Amino acid sequence: MVWAQNTPNSTQYDVVIIGGAMYGSSVAWWLSRNLDFAGSILVVERNMGFEFASTSHTNSCIRQQFSNPTNIQISQFGAEFINNFPSFFDNDPRVPNVFLQSFGYLYLANNAEFAATLKECQEIQTKLGAGTRHMNATEIKVEYPFYMVDDIVAGNHNLINEGYFDGGTIFEWWKRSAREKGAEYVENEAIAIGVTDKHVTDVTLKSGEKIRCGTLVNCSGPRAVKTAQMAGLKLPVEPRKRYTFIFDAETPLDRDLPLTIDPSGIHMRSEGKYYLAGCPPDEDPAVDYDDFNQDHSIWQEKVWPIVANRVPQFEAIKLVNSWAGHYAFNTFDQNAIIGPHHEVKNFVFVNGFSGHGLQQSMAMGRGVSEIITYGQYRSIDLTPFAYQRIAEGKPFVEKAII
Repeated sequence: MVWAQNTPNSTQYDVVIIGGAMYGSSVAWWLSRNLDFAGSILVVERNMGFEFASTSHTNSCIRQQFSNPTNIQISQFGAEFINNFPSFFDNDPRVPNVFLQSFGYLYLANNAEFAATLKECQEIQTKLGAGTRHMNATEIKVEYPFYMVDDIVAGNHNLINEGYFDGGTIFEWWKRSAREKGAEYVENEAIAIGVTDKHVTDVTLKSGEKIRCGTLVNCSGPRAVKTAQMAGLKLPVEPRKRYTFIFDAETPLDRDLPLTIDPSGIHMRSEGKYYLAGCPPDEDPAVDYDDFNQDHSIWQEKVWPIVANRVPQFEAIKLVNSWAGHYAFNTFDQNAIIGPHHEVKNFVFVNGFSGHGLQQSMAMGRGVSEIITYGQYRSIDLTPFAYQRIAEGKPFVEKAII
């Protein structure tokens, strides 16, 4: 679709959302469908092609295997949303079903300490209704005989509502439906934010317009710190590079490969007739916003040897595609920052997901729409993700970070 609109139709909006990718569109859609919200919405997106957005580089996975109950509840709603996608659009016949391929995550532990952590997490997940199993190496080998488990002590695996889904379809329908319900999108860029007496008053666009706004929502992904700085606020979010590799196996496995988190930190899973692997670099600094260059030695020297060690059948594989994307990495505690700033209360954060973004976008978008409309969360209480924890130096504790 050719995007033609660059200039807003008005000079004042109740809500201005900076960033129109997965989160900007989630917030816009949840607001636009809320019968208690009667305001106007402007979404400002610098590149409506989304070529370099984190949304476009995501691996579209969802898991309930977290250690913090709030994160588990967020993913459980995400699974409900995916499994009942058309119903959230009033069963509009144009809206397709979205399939959740539940091959599950399999966390592998190669020492007693991490095995104990997995067991503790499994117990928390089970209390909340998740189907996670704690398995020893023999049990893993029986169900997935292709693994080398000589060094494995234990693992956690969940085959219920945990795996891969088509995030692109969800994003497209959020964006399309939000526009149909009155949200306005422009391809433009915010270059200044006016703040008076700890209150956001306006946003200046690159094209010159000054837009008055009632609430400003920061959905700028890895660029979120730049948006916060324009309002004089600090945000511990930076772009970190993550690598994805698609490979073909000379001898394919006889069953789906779970999303396997190797003790090395490398993960891999089935991807249709191919397989997908991913990892951070050994040195993980912040990178330039436009740096998507690939380090091809990572595949040859790091990923392939570990993949082939864990699944000996993968000794004969062929790399067919690869790319680098950016995490919006929260350097404080690697978890989302959600809700109003504790002082500039009409500046709302939707930032710092550190790789959890797509799977959490359903619940987080709904929550942000609630806080804007009602001044409080009505579904899942997201206050543990508030910015104030950063100001107070109190991290949100989550042990299951990939």
